[in-house]
Amino acid sequence: MGSECRLENLHVLEPSRRIEAEAGYTELWDENEEALTCAGSAFTRHVIRRNGLFLPSYSNSAELMYVVQGRGLYGVTMPGCPETYQSDESQFRGRQGTSEREGVKRFFGDRHQKVREIREGDIVAQIPGTAFWIHNKGQSDLVLISVIYTSNEQNQLDQNIRKFFLAGNPQEGSQGGRRHRTRGSQQETKYGNVFQGFDDELLQETFDVESDLARKVKGEDDRRGHIVEVREELQIVHPMIEEGEGWEEREREREREREREMERGSSRRRGSSSQRQNGAEETLCTMRLRENIDNPERADYYNPRAGRITTLNSFSLPILSFLQLSAEKGVLYKDAVVAPSYYMNSHALIYVLRGNARVQIAGDNGQSVFDGKLQENQVLVVPQNFVVIKKAGSEGFEWVAFRTSDNAMKNNLAGRLSVIRGLPEDVLVNSYGISRDDARKLKYNREELTVFSPSSRSARGLRRDDAAH
Repeated sequence: MGSECRLENLHVLEPSRRIEAEAGYTELWDENEEALTCAGSAFTRHVIRRNGLFLPSYSNSAELMYVVQGRGLYGVTMPGCPETYQSDESQFRGRQGTSEREGVKRFFGDRHQKVREIREGDIVAQIPGTAFWIHNKGQSDLVLISVIYTSNEQNQLDQNIRKFFLAGNPQEGSQGGRRHRTRGSQQETKYGNVFQGFDDELLQETFDVESDLARKVKGEDDRRGHIVEVREELQIVHPMIEEGEGWEEREREREREREREMERGSSRRRGSSSQRQNGAEETLCTMRLRENIDNPERADYYNPRAGRITTLNSFSLPILSFLQLSAEKGVLYKDAVVAPSYYMNSHALIYVLRGNARVQIAGDNGQSVFDGKLQENQVLVVPQNFVVIKKAGSEGFEWVAFRTSDNAMKNNLAGRLSVIRGLPEDVLVNSYGISRDDARKLKYNREELTVFSPSSRSARGLRRDDAAH
């Protein structure tokens, strides 16, 4: 993959193609972009309208989603896991199913695997090869952005995104914008229902159903696309939602405590037996797949005059170690700056949620590879070890970044705990040919850690600019 990293001139990335559907649309970024190819990643944005259902599908690659706005239900089917959510017929208010075999008519409720609620600010992990669906149960659009990590070691295919739908006829959605091609190919990427590749008779026998139902499963006459409208209220079995201020955070904390207890139990069993244990599979059925990073109280770095940054890695969400991905959410106030820094062991894919910022990136040749404005709905890839500085504009700057390591490590070049701060004064004096006093200024003028408030020099420059206008 290193031979593909031609990074002398980075630029902002915008969606190159849109796939329309009955109840929403999906935007795709061109995966042949050099920076995305180097990062082994692809980028998509889903907009699911009210009562929309993103059809069940799975992918060859690890996927990490961020909920930009709205709320909904997220279901994922883990292989071999039991259907732990169950209802009887009374819960379906007369809409129960029926089964007739050997002259006996039976009524039954529903059983399925766990369903999770998702909301704005959630990071949602999607394991390669596991089928998932999403339903918008809110009053506004449900918007999700997604990075698909094709370089994940679980992907044994090529570096192309391969989406396997289990329902509908996704390729029937109307398509706009530039053509979206597979990496290294002139063939346009298409998504389809995998059941369409089988004969009707074989599907009948496999599911033991009538021919009409087998044809509906194939969905060849379906014209709704990959996001369909739910005509009536979706009947999904899930616990009654607790109301009141702070209930969502309390529920997340209860989930974290359950997971910690399971991990402690696993450790005790491994310590008391020399036999091989299941490891990750042991708790895969109940493992947490989401975590909210929008709560200011969770911030890892906070400066009341500049903003905050919240990070999420495999220590706080263990499933990320399987995906080899992590994330950060940042909020910068007007004219605030993020310290010049670089990722030691990952690339970063920055998506702008709100506002804008001036961003500069410098590479190993000592030249700028990017110097420009980054604004809403744009993506910028920051390659591993390349140094980046972000300065918020007049409207502030809010972003989410996906990193291609489950425990991405960042090194700052200015401020407290930075590389410069850790160097002896004499090394700075001789390296830069400066006085000892100037060396101390370099080391100690910035006492902030990562998020910097506007400096007095910056404030004076802004006042001069205002006076000029």
